[in-house]
Amino acid sequence: MGITMLWETADAAEVLRDRFGFASEDEAAGWAVRAASEHWGIAASACTRIVMSDRNALAWLATDTGQVLLKWCIEPSRFPRLAVAADVVAWLGDRGLPVSAPVPARDGSVQVEVDGVSAGLQRVIGGELLDVDDPDAVRSTGRLIARVHDALAACPRHDDVAAVRPAPLPLVDQVTGWLDGAPSHLPPAALDLLRARLASVPSEPLPVQVVHGDVRSANVLCADGEVVGLIDFEDLRLDHRVVELARGAVLLGTRFHDWGPVDAEVRAAFRRAYESVSPLSSAEAAWWDVLVLWTSLAFVPPGDDPTGWGAAAAEQVRRLG
Repeated sequence: MGITMLWETADAAEVLRDRFGFASEDEAAGWAVRAASEHWGIAASACTRIVMSDRNALAWLATDTGQVLLKWCIEPSRFPRLAVAADVVAWLGDRGLPVSAPVPARDGSVQVEVDGVSAGLQRVIGGELLDVDDPDAVRSTGRLIARVHDALAACPRHDDVAAVRPAPLPLVDQVTGWLDGAPSHLPPAALDLLRARLASVPSEPLPVQVVHGDVRSANVLCADGEVVGLIDFEDLRLDHRVVELARGAVLLGTRFHDWGPVDAEVRAAFRRAYESVSPLSSAEAAWWDVLVLWTSLAFVPPGDDPTGWGAAAAEQVRRLG
C-alpha cells in the first residue's frame, strides 16, 4: 500500500496526518475498508493505494468483484455540491453514458456523510487518460461530451445545481470584466483583437444548462481509441455548453502537472466530433474564436512559459487577425 499526492509537492505522510487526521497509512486504509463495509455492504480485502489532492482523498479497495474507489472530502462547504453531483452522475449512468456512476449505499443514497466527511463509492474503470495524440480518442471524447451535454440539458436537477453553483454572469460581462483587469504581461495586440471580436458577437442570449465543469485529459479515460469513462464531476455547474466546449478544446491535453495547450488541429477535431452529434447554433458558433482566444490568454504566464501558452495565443492572433 502506498500514499501519494495527486499534484501537490507536499509530503504525503504529513498531509495524511495533519490534513486528513490519520496517524498512519494503515489507519487510513483500515478506515476506508470499514467505511465500505458499514455503509455500502462491500467487503474489501485490502486498501491498495491512497491518493490525496487538496481536501479530497481517494482509496483503491480490492474486492472479490473487482476494485472499487472510495473518494471522500473533508471540506464541509463542499458537501451539498458533492451530493448534487453524485445524484446527477447516477442519473447519467442510468441513461447508459460512460461515467463514473456511484454505487448506492445501504440506505440508497449515492453520497454519504460519515465521520465528518462526505464520501462516495464507485467501481474502478479500466482505461488510460486521454492521449491527445490519438485522433480516435480525441474524436470519441468530442462525441461523448456532446452526448453528455444533450443529456444534461434535460437534467431534472437543474435547480439543485443552481442552488450550489449559481449561474454565471452574462458572457459579454465576463469577458469584458476580464479584459478590464487583464494582466499587464499579455500582448496589447491580442487584447485588442479579443475586444474587437467580442464587439462583433451576436446579442442573442445563449442557453444555460448543467455542464461537467472540467473537461480535459485528467478526467477522460480511454481504451482502444474510445472513451470508457468521463470522471470527476466535482466542478459540475451551470454554464453555456459552448463555453465548456471551447475551454475543453484548449485544455484537452492537461493532466496534473505542466499544463500546456494543444495545437489547432486537435481543437478542430474535438469540435468537429462534438458537432457531428450536436451541432452548435449560429449564435454559439459565433462565440467560438472569442472563447478559445480568451481561454488561451488567461493561461499565458508572466515570465517563463515552458509549455508554450504564449506561442499558442500568438498563433491564434495571427490566424484571426
